[in-house]
Amino acid sequence: MTLINRKRNGQWRSYDYCAVDIETTGLDLKSDEVISIGAVTITDGRFKKEGNFYEEIAPVKNPSTASMQVHGLRGVDLEGASPARVVVPKLITYLGDKLLIAHAGWIERAFLKDHFKTGGSAFPNRIIDTAGLARYAGFATSEGGHEPSLEFLARSLNLPVFTPHHALGDAMTTAAVFLALATNIERKSLEKSREGLTLQQLMEFSETK
Repeated sequence: MTLINRKRNGQWRSYDYCAVDIETTGLDLKSDEVISIGAVTITDGRFKKEGNFYEEIAPVKNPSTASMQVHGLRGVDLEGASPARVVVPKLITYLGDKLLIAHAGWIERAFLKDHFKTGGSAFPNRIIDTAGLARYAGFATSEGGHEPSLEFLARSLNLPVFTPHHALGDAMTTAAVFLALATNIERKSLEKSREGLTLQQLMEFSETK
């Protein structure tokens, strides 16, 4: 059953989610590339450290020194990796009909949408953005034009930070931040009414600028 055929007015915990993170050689869409992808499944409001998705991707050109200082992946580290045309279809299969979560999700959308199309699938029209949820819940602002730091959010919520700037580590931190923010918003919602928090509301709140 795809998301198109699923009602969005159910309680948010009744859906399956997938937190996704990528590492790239930079943020220039014309010249930079995805070099690793991590994804974590959330079911029944929980995620596990095992059974998740992680793949490195062989780039056309080696990562720059500046990008290597962020994610630690050198050209030599990626020599045995598969190309994006092989890795992304695996991600699409892993994602299935789960709802996609990302932190500052415009980055994942910008770098992955064409790869999804090549892999025979459309990138989801709507994703749940933890940066937007953080702004809605009052844990971050839009001042300065910068997205809230994932690590800062995790620490503000008293959560562990899993291997920063590693795609799987950041995907796990994103999953933890998502669950904490959704629970926080749900608790405040229950204080006003007994209806709880629906998926539709969660998606709308995550679009907060």
